[in-house]
Amino acid sequence: MADQQEHKEHGTETFEVVEAERTGTRHKGVYLLPNLFTTGALFAGFYAIVAAMNGLFEAAAVGIIVAGILDGMDGGVARLTNTQSKFGAEYDSLSDCVAFGVAPGLVAYSWGLSELGKFGWMAAFIYLACAALRLARFNVQAETTDKRFFIGLPSPTGAGLVATLVWLGASRGIDGNDISWLVAFVVAGAGLLMVSSVRYHSFKEFHIGRVPFKVLLGVIVAFAIVFLDPPLVLLAVAVVYVVAGLLLSLWGMRKGASAEE
Repeated sequence: MADQQEHKEHGTETFEVVEAERTGTRHKGVYLLPNLFTTGALFAGFYAIVAAMNGLFEAAAVGIIVAGILDGMDGGVARLTNTQSKFGAEYDSLSDCVAFGVAPGLVAYSWGLSELGKFGWMAAFIYLACAALRLARFNVQAETTDKRFFIGLPSPTGAGLVATLVWLGASRGIDGNDISWLVAFVVAGAGLLMVSSVRYHSFKEFHIGRVPFKVLLGVIVAFAIVFLDPPLVLLAVAVVYVVAGLLLSLWGMRKGASAEE
C-alpha cells in the first residue's frame, strides 16, 4: 500500500507485480503493464511458428506483423507510465529474438526455402544469426548512438520485410518454392542488412501528443490505403524503407569521398 500511495502522490499510477515472502517482507517485482505487451509479442511470434508448421502461412505472417505492432507499443507504454526497467529491456530483447529472428526465419524456410536443401536452411540461419547479433549490438550501443538513427536495419523491419513477402505470396496462391531463390535472397539480404553499418531513420524525434488536424487526416488516409491490400502495401513500405536507407548511406559515402578530394 505504501508503494502504491507513493506512486499516486507523484501523479503516476503504475502496474507492478509485488511478491510477498512468508516472513512478511515485501520486495519489488516486475512492472506488469509494459511486460504484458512484450509477452503478447512473444506469443505472436510463437504463434507464427506453429501456424507455419501447419501450413497456415498467411496467419503466420500476420502473427509476425502483430508482434511488430505490440513490440512498438511496449516501449511507449513503459515511457508513458514511467515503468522502464532493466528487466523489461532484457525481456524485450529476448522476445524480439523469437518474434523477429526465429519466427521469420522458420516461416520463410517452411514457405519457400525447404526445397533448396542446404542453401535454404543456410539462408534462414543467416537471417536468424544476424537478427540475434543485431539485437546484441543494439543493447550494447543503445546509449552511445544517435537516437535519430538505427545502425543497421531494425529487426522488426527485417521481420516485416520477410513476413509481408510470405503474406503476399500466400495470399496470391504462390508456392514459395517456385520462387525459392528470390526468397533466399530477400531473407539472407535482410539478415545482412541488420548487421550492416547502413543508417536507418528511427523517427524517434516524433512524439505522440497534440498534432495538427491535417496530421490526423493523413493517418486516417494511410490506414485506408493499407487496408486496400495489406500485404502488398506493407511490403511496398518495407522495401521503400530499406532502399531509402541504402541510398542515403551511398549518398553520404559519396559526399564524404568528395570532401576528402
